[in-house]
Amino acid sequence: MRLTDEEEAMLTGDMGPHVQWAIDHQIKIGTFFDAADMVPVSQAHMMADPESCGDAGTAFMEDIARNKSKVVIPMITDPRGVDLSYYRPLGQTEEMASLERRFIIACEAIGIMMTNTCINYQTIMPPVFGDHVAYGDTGVVIYSNSVCGARSNFEGGPSALAAGLTGRTPRYGLHLEQNRTATRRYRVTTQPQELTDWGVLGAVIGRKAGSYWEVPVIEGLDHAPTSDEIKHFGAAMASYGSTPLFHIVGITPEAPTIEAVGGTGLSEEKITSADIAALRDSFAGHGDQLDVVVLAAPQLSLVEMREAASYCAGRRVKTPLIVCTSPQVYGDATRMGFVGTIEDADGTVLQGTCFYNQYAREVGEANGWVNLLSNSAKIVNILGGYGYRPALASMQDCIEAAIEGKMT
Repeated sequence: MRLTDEEEAMLTGDMGPHVQWAIDHQIKIGTFFDAADMVPVSQAHMMADPESCGDAGTAFMEDIARNKSKVVIPMITDPRGVDLSYYRPLGQTEEMASLERRFIIACEAIGIMMTNTCINYQTIMPPVFGDHVAYGDTGVVIYSNSVCGARSNFEGGPSALAAGLTGRTPRYGLHLEQNRTATRRYRVTTQPQELTDWGVLGAVIGRKAGSYWEVPVIEGLDHAPTSDEIKHFGAAMASYGSTPLFHIVGITPEAPTIEAVGGTGLSEEKITSADIAALRDSFAGHGDQLDVVVLAAPQLSLVEMREAASYCAGRRVKTPLIVCTSPQVYGDATRMGFVGTIEDADGTVLQGTCFYNQYAREVGEANGWVNLLSNSAKIVNILGGYGYRPALASMQDCIEAAIEGKMT
């Protein structure tokens, strides 16, 4: 790889051992992907919950903090593994909470801002068109690439941290214009009507594309999605297909026309009602027993919090209802009464976490939860691997089921 004088100084250790580790880590990644050089990035977003980092990862962060190394660009965090204001009722342990506290202290000492969100593009620091960034969460990456027109690959926790310490990332993948052109062309023949429909559609396309290096372009939609709908569309696509970028003709910024993204020569694949029904049928539920309802993945926006509150108003749930949102949204949702309305219905609102990365298996085992209902096509795809039997429904139907205490 071609290095600048500054990068050479990083590599020789002139800027400290952890910056040296960071640039060396990036050079290894760049060499693997045949990157010619590094590209400066304006910000970084790190996935590093304590469940995945463990004690070793937390100790590594503490070592960086003791060395007084600092990130050199704005850097923020994905949802955490523990909401420290509400973890004992979930069955999370003191050891989990202690690890979380240690990690937070280390991050803050390094200069990382503990935003604890996977919806930063809706709340804080949204990237702009053409902005090179180093993002970790798959839902953040696909939204930022596709809807905002920013440039990011899926960055693992260590590589996002390295970007924060060096202010750059290897120039490969979606940082290169030639890798952003369409490789698969889909025509939608059945229109999504509400948020969960958009998630299902994204899941179907993700499964069909099935590769990080495929770039779907979608035609046939008769209306533009809302921010929340396209959020679920992209998050599901990334979950089912490892897809980091899509284009929707006439809607996303790089695809004013099919020609603009190089899609005219691609054979057209139809997304039919049968495709949608097959995906839904795979998450149709298992009888009427219901153990927990989860609204998360991605975290809920303020608009979604308002909707959830409207379905809860003046009612009580019989089955545990867990709602996950960002700390930024939580503050506004509290001020506007949405959190109070959900909690008055005996629902639980968690801030700064997302259910699947907060020790979901251990929480399920501690509470005896198996049959789970959600409106997120992403989360039902994940939680089957954590000991749950997940089912999918609209937000309204999810909350009605929680109130009835059974699948409806």
